[in-house]
Amino acid sequence: MDLAALTEKVRELAVETGAFIREERKKFNRTSVEKKHAHDYVSYVDKESERRIVSRLKDLLPEAGFIAEEGSGSLNDETYCWLVDPLDGTTNFIHDNAPYCVSIALRNREEYLIGVVYEICRNECFWTYKGAPSFLNGNEIHVSSVADPDDAFLALGFPYNVYDYKPTAVKLVDRCYGQVAGLRLLGAAAAEMCYVAAGRFEARIEAYLGPWDIAAGSLIVQNAGGKVTDFKGGDTYVSGHQILASNGKIHDYLLEIIDKQ
Repeated sequence: MDLAALTEKVRELAVETGAFIREERKKFNRTSVEKKHAHDYVSYVDKESERRIVSRLKDLLPEAGFIAEEGSGSLNDETYCWLVDPLDGTTNFIHDNAPYCVSIALRNREEYLIGVVYEICRNECFWTYKGAPSFLNGNEIHVSSVADPDDAFLALGFPYNVYDYKPTAVKLVDRCYGQVAGLRLLGAAAAEMCYVAAGRFEARIEAYLGPWDIAAGSLIVQNAGGKVTDFKGGDTYVSGHQILASNGKIHDYLLEIIDKQ
């Protein structure tokens, strides 16, 4: 498999889908929004974007299965699997608030092979593939060198599983607020992980996500020199259930905070 050539095709697809989403935002009406769960929304834009992505990816790699947020495609026992979030940051999109993005990843049974995230509001395409550096548009990117927590800029995510996650959220805010350079809640996990890869944040922390939320961003962070684990330092992050993505320098510090009673 020519990963470089395939990645180029996925980049083109992500940017094209982003252009569709950008145009739909100009005429978007909140009456078209559906509620999936409490405070968890979807619109025709998510669904149509996913339909377009899945259709094109089937042409690019017919032997691959799919795990997509809105349920398009299927995964049986295929060697390859696309992980698709057609519109990460839907709540931001609905409220015309940045960032929101398209996230596409490819994996085999052992590892991620391709990661592409197109952040629509800033027209930024983050991408990488196995064995390659990570890039933002045409420029190679790297995580920051910040090692002192006092200088660390952190992105947090507050998932829809409010009661399950609230103890961790409260702990993070209590133990980081005033002890680090700053805390932010932007609301688009895939984009924020790419911001870690580009050195804009030192870490991004959340739980109760889907595998489509974190797949592309995880590879982009790692290939930019960063580290991605679950809250115990393990590799179950691929499920999206727990994820800590960092520059690697402050990773242990954050694991200790999360693990403390």
